[in-house]
Amino acid sequence: MPFIIDGHNLIGALPDIHLHDPDDEEQLLLRLQSYCAHRGKTITVYFDQAPGVQDTIRRGPLTAHFVSRNRTADDAIRAHLRRLKRRAANWTVVSSDREVLDFARRAGARTQTSQDFAAQLSTPAADSPDDDKQDIQLTTDELLAWETMFAKRSGPDEV
Repeated sequence: MPFIIDGHNLIGALPDIHLHDPDDEEQLLLRLQSYCAHRGKTITVYFDQAPGVQDTIRRGPLTAHFVSRNRTADDAIRAHLRRLKRRAANWTVVSSDREVLDFARRAGARTQTSQDFAAQLSTPAADSPDDDKQDIQLTTDELLAWETMFAKRSGPDEV
Protein backbone atom coordinates (compact mmCIF):
# COMPACT_ATOMS: atom_id res chain seq x y z
CA MET A 1 0.00 0.00 0.00
CA PRO A 2 1.48 3.38 -1.00
CA PHE A 3 1.88 6.28 1.41
CA ILE A 4 1.10 9.99 1.28
CA ILE A 5 3.25 11.71 3.92
CA ASP A 6 3.19 15.16 5.48
CA GLY A 7 6.97 15.62 5.40
CA HIS A 8 7.51 18.28 8.04
CA ASN A 9 5.18 16.47 10.46
CA LEU A 10 7.27 13.33 10.02
CA ILE A 11 10.54 15.23 10.53
CA GLY A 12 9.11 16.57 13.79
CA ALA A 13 8.48 12.99 14.94
CA LEU A 14 12.00 11.73 14.20
CA PRO A 15 14.62 11.89 16.95
CA ASP A 16 17.61 12.37 14.65
CA ILE A 17 16.33 14.90 12.09
CA HIS A 18 15.28 18.38 13.16
CA LEU A 19 13.17 21.00 11.42
CA HIS A 20 15.85 23.64 12.02
CA ASP A 21 18.47 21.60 10.09
CA PRO A 22 19.18 23.30 6.74
CA ASP A 23 18.97 19.93 4.97
CA ASP A 24 16.14 18.35 6.96
CA GLU A 25 14.06 17.60 3.88
CA GLU A 26 17.01 15.91 2.12
CA GLN A 27 17.76 13.83 5.22
CA LEU A 28 14.16 12.65 5.29
CA LEU A 29 14.14 11.90 1.56
CA LEU A 30 17.23 9.72 1.94
CA ARG A 31 15.59 7.83 4.79
CA LEU A 32 12.34 7.39 2.83
CA GLN A 33 14.24 6.31 -0.28
CA SER A 34 15.91 3.57 1.74
CA TYR A 35 12.55 2.58 3.23
CA CYS A 36 11.06 2.27 -0.28
CA ALA A 37 13.99 0.16 -1.47
CA HIS A 38 13.95 -2.22 1.49
CA ARG A 39 10.19 -2.57 1.84
CA GLY A 40 9.03 -2.30 -1.75
CA LYS A 41 6.80 0.67 -0.98
CA THR A 42 5.79 3.77 -2.94
CA ILE A 43 5.77 7.13 -1.15
CA THR A 44 4.57 10.60 -2.06
CA VAL A 45 5.73 13.20 0.43
CA TYR A 46 4.61 16.83 0.65
CA PHE A 47 6.64 19.69 2.12
CA ASP A 48 5.70 23.30 2.62
CA GLN A 49 7.85 25.32 0.17
CA ALA A 50 11.50 25.61 1.11
CA PRO A 51 13.54 28.37 -0.53
CA GLY A 52 15.76 27.33 -3.43
CA VAL A 53 14.23 23.87 -3.87
CA GLN A 54 12.59 22.64 -7.06
CA ASP A 55 8.88 21.87 -7.01
CA THR A 56 9.01 18.09 -7.51
CA ILE A 57 11.75 15.51 -6.99
CA ARG A 58 11.33 11.93 -8.23
CA ARG A 59 13.60 9.14 -7.04
CA GLY A 60 12.16 5.84 -8.19
CA PRO A 61 9.15 4.99 -6.01
CA LEU A 62 9.64 8.19 -3.97
CA THR A 63 8.13 11.49 -5.10
CA ALA A 64 8.58 14.70 -3.10
CA HIS A 65 6.45 17.77 -3.75
CA PHE A 66 7.42 21.18 -2.41
CA VAL A 67 4.13 23.08 -2.51
CA SER A 68 3.94 26.75 -3.43
CA ARG A 69 4.22 29.41 -0.76
CA ASN A 70 0.53 30.31 -0.97
CA ARG A 71 -0.50 26.72 -0.10
CA THR A 72 0.33 24.27 2.64
CA ALA A 73 1.33 20.62 2.50
CA ASP A 74 -1.99 19.89 4.22
CA ASP A 75 -3.86 21.54 1.31
CA ALA A 76 -1.83 19.54 -1.20
CA ILE A 77 -2.53 16.26 0.62
CA ARG A 78 -6.27 16.98 0.63
CA ALA A 79 -6.13 17.82 -3.11
CA HIS A 80 -4.23 14.57 -3.78
CA LEU A 81 -6.91 12.57 -1.96
CA ARG A 82 -9.67 14.35 -3.91
CA ARG A 83 -7.95 13.42 -7.20
CA LEU A 84 -7.70 9.79 -6.09
CA LYS A 85 -11.45 9.60 -5.40
CA ARG A 86 -12.30 5.96 -4.61
CA ARG A 87 -8.69 4.89 -5.12
CA ALA A 88 -7.86 6.73 -1.87
CA ALA A 89 -8.76 3.45 -0.14
CA ASN A 90 -5.52 2.03 -1.54
CA TRP A 91 -3.36 4.66 0.22
CA THR A 92 -2.19 5.38 3.76
CA VAL A 93 -1.87 9.00 4.86
CA VAL A 94 0.83 9.80 7.45
CA SER A 95 0.48 13.04 9.42
CA SER A 96 0.38 14.49 12.92
CA ASP A 97 -2.36 16.88 11.89
CA ARG A 98 -5.74 15.72 13.17
CA GLU A 99 -7.64 17.59 10.44
CA VAL A 100 -5.58 15.93 7.70
CA LEU A 101 -6.07 12.49 9.23
CA ASP A 102 -9.83 13.08 9.62
CA PHE A 103 -10.08 14.22 5.98
CA ALA A 104 -8.11 11.15 4.86
CA ARG A 105 -10.44 8.82 6.76
CA ARG A 106 -13.50 10.50 5.23
CA ALA A 107 -11.88 10.06 1.79
CA GLY A 108 -11.55 6.33 2.53
CA ALA A 109 -7.76 6.25 3.02
CA ARG A 110 -6.02 4.49 5.85
CA THR A 111 -4.21 6.70 8.32
CA GLN A 112 -1.12 6.52 10.48
CA THR A 113 0.33 9.10 12.82
CA SER A 114 3.75 10.55 12.08
CA GLN A 115 4.98 9.14 15.41
CA ASP A 116 3.90 5.61 14.48
CA PHE A 117 5.47 5.85 11.04
CA ALA A 118 8.68 7.28 12.55
CA ALA A 119 8.90 4.16 14.73
CA GLN A 120 8.33 2.02 11.64
CA LEU A 121 11.20 3.84 9.86
CA SER A 122 13.49 2.79 12.71
CA THR A 123 12.44 -0.88 12.52
CA PRO A 124 14.67 -3.15 10.42
CA ALA A 125 13.15 -4.23 7.12
CA ALA A 126 13.32 -7.92 8.18
CA ASP A 127 10.24 -7.25 10.30
CA SER A 128 8.28 -6.32 7.18
CA PRO A 129 5.59 -8.84 6.17
CA ASP A 130 6.22 -7.95 2.50
CA ASP A 131 9.94 -8.65 2.75
CA ASP A 132 9.76 -12.07 1.10
CA LYS A 133 7.77 -10.60 -1.80
CA GLN A 134 10.37 -7.97 -2.64
CA ASP A 135 11.60 -7.99 -6.24
CA ILE A 136 15.35 -7.34 -6.31
CA GLN A 137 16.47 -5.32 -9.33
CA LEU A 138 20.05 -5.66 -10.56
CA THR A 139 21.90 -2.88 -12.31
CA THR A 140 23.19 -3.57 -15.81
CA ASP A 141 26.75 -3.83 -14.46
CA GLU A 142 25.71 -6.33 -11.78
CA LEU A 143 23.82 -8.42 -14.32
CA LEU A 144 26.81 -8.48 -16.69
CA ALA A 145 29.12 -9.48 -13.82
CA TRP A 146 26.86 -12.43 -12.92
CA GLU A 147 26.55 -13.50 -16.56
CA THR A 148 30.34 -13.39 -16.97
CA MET A 149 30.87 -15.40 -13.79
CA PHE A 150 28.43 -18.13 -14.82
CA ALA A 151 29.71 -18.21 -18.42
CA LYS A 152 33.22 -18.98 -17.07
CA ARG A 153 31.89 -21.84 -14.89
CA SER A 154 30.08 -23.72 -17.63
CA GLY A 155 31.76 -25.05 -20.68
CA PRO A 156 30.16 -25.58 -24.11
CA ASP A 157 28.82 -29.03 -23.06
CA GLU A 158 27.26 -27.81 -19.81
CA VAL A 159 23.93 -26.06 -19.54
